[in-house]
Amino acid sequence: MEQVILGIDMGSSKICSLIAEIKGGVPHIIGMGIQPAQGIRKGTITNIEQASRSIRESVSNAKRIAGVNVSQAIISISGSYTKSINSNAITNNSNKEIGIQEINRAMHTALYNAEIPNNYEMLHALPYSFKVDGGDYVDNPFGMNGARLDVSTHIIAAQKNGLENLKKAVRNAGIEVTDVVLNAYASSIAVLTNEEKELGVACIDMGASSCDIMIHYGNAMRYNYFLGVGSAHITKDIGTVLNTTLTTAEELKRKHITLYDLTPEDIYSVLEIPSENKSIQLETLHGVVTSRVSETLMLIEEIIEHSGLRNNLGAGIVITGGMANMKGLAEMALNIFKGLPVRIASPKDINGSFDILDPSYSTAIGLILYGSGKYTNYELDANKKLKHSQNKTTDNAKLYDLKENNDLSDLNVSTKNEESKQEKIDIKLKKNTVTEKTIEWLKNLF
Repeated sequence: MEQVILGIDMGSSKICSLIAEIKGGVPHIIGMGIQPAQGIRKGTITNIEQASRSIRESVSNAKRIAGVNVSQAIISISGSYTKSINSNAITNNSNKEIGIQEINRAMHTALYNAEIPNNYEMLHALPYSFKVDGGDYVDNPFGMNGARLDVSTHIIAAQKNGLENLKKAVRNAGIEVTDVVLNAYASSIAVLTNEEKELGVACIDMGASSCDIMIHYGNAMRYNYFLGVGSAHITKDIGTVLNTTLTTAEELKRKHITLYDLTPEDIYSVLEIPSENKSIQLETLHGVVTSRVSETLMLIEEIIEHSGLRNNLGAGIVITGGMANMKGLAEMALNIFKGLPVRIASPKDINGSFDILDPSYSTAIGLILYGSGKYTNYELDANKKLKHSQNKTTDNAKLYDLKENNDLSDLNVSTKNEESKQEKIDIKLKKNTVTEKTIEWLKNLF
């Protein structure tokens, strides 16, 4: 039987389960289940029982369509749980040729050098550059001759309690977790091209309750950040300003929203809301939405600037996620990310008869692609296994569990502690921001 993969995207608005059959390394989607998310807010588990119920129903629907029984899954995790650390390592090579064992040893040494807080555990260790004998950067050291191998890594660690709550919600739904993937990373796998990665690119997944930002430069992810603002905040703004229910506000957003400038005719257009026996001006609705989206993009611009990698984004900005479907988003983003190209991205075409080529499915498809081998070459996954292009995993947890052993003498390793913790930017939506000023102004119109 061919390999079967179940990927579960743990979103704040929906739980999306995809089942794929891998044939010759190529995934074919054979089942899909979507269920409104309960017990999850801003990517964080708030009620394990409710979250488990949503997961169970989503997976059951996917299994029913696929006609297979799957008991293990790759799941996504929100950036709200994570912390990022950069770590370097230098390892001596007694062999003339660098092989998988030497690369694995260098990666585990970089992990050992990283100062991961006690209440966190490693999720991904992604090598973004290698050097052989201290020379120039090399894309792939495998098979090269050299006495010394240097590696620079971007390590993503997750809060232990938050990660365990996430796994528990999945286990209570009858599914064992085999791997956990940062959702920004999964989305980038689904939407970025090799050329964009080579040139340097920022991938922004704009979802219901959050925006997840990752920057790919070099051979891997170099930076990631979580911003707790998404399309649900637009709905709330509409409800607050127009004094409508959230159901009505969501319907208005879906049916009438555009980020393009209104035409003279549209400015005076009136929208009727029969269910609430009231009418509103389209101009007012437009003002609420554009203010919130503009402010969100400006916050993202500030985050990218703070990363120190803005000048390395040769391919610019790629936007995906459910919010990417808003008309005029690319044009607004171009005005804010001045000097950078902007692309709205749907996930890569994947075999199957399901209509999932929509930005809101990027993370789910990215999980399937990750499981089929589209990961970063030589990364250490959440199980501390080395993943490489030969599509094999090398489990050296016992041989190279340096955290527990603390003895480097038998490894002939010289280390270089140059870890730099990635700061969290203290970006908060304070009072008197552009959005709140606009909302106050709009309220005064009524």
